[in-house]
Amino acid sequence: TAAAVAETGCSVQIRRLEATDHEKGFVALLSQLSACPDLTASEFAACFADLAALGDDHVILVAEDPAAPESRILATGCLFVERKFLRGGGKVGHVEDVVVDAAARGRGLGLRVVRRLVEIAKEAGCYKVILDCTPELRAYYAKCGFVEKGVQMAIYF
Repeated sequence: TAAAVAETGCSVQIRRLEATDHEKGFVALLSQLSACPDLTASEFAACFADLAALGDDHVILVAEDPAAPESRILATGCLFVERKFLRGGGKVGHVEDVVVDAAARGRGLGLRVVRRLVEIAKEAGCYKVILDCTPELRAYYAKCGFVEKGVQMAIYF
C-alpha cells in the first residue's frame, strides 16, 4: 500500500503466508531463528494446509518486497489465538516465530510485522497478547508496546 511505502521508504508489503512462499525462502528464514530443517515442497504444502485449516486462530505474516529483482521473504511472525474459559470464553494472542532476515534488519520490518499481529489479535477479541523472548530482546519488544510480566518456564522434548 502507499502508506506502507511511505512508512518504510520501500515497497515491502506485510501479508499472510501463501503456499508459494516455500519457493521464496520462508523455511530458510525460520532457520535464522531456530533449528528448522528444510522441508520438501510436499511437506511444506501439507504443513501449510494444516495451519491454514485453523483459519484466523493461526495467522502467519510475512514481509516481502515485490519490487525486488528476487522475491524473497524478508521477515515473518505468527499469531496463535488461544481460546479460554477464563474471562467468559476469552482469547489470548500468542506471538511466536518472529524473525527478520539478517540482511534486512534495521529497516523496521519486524516492528511492522509484530504491530500488525497485535492489531489482528485485538480485532479477534483477544484480551491480551503475550510472547516469550530472550533478555537481549526486551528493549526491542518494549518498542513494540510489550511490557515485561512474569517468568517463562519451559520443558523441552
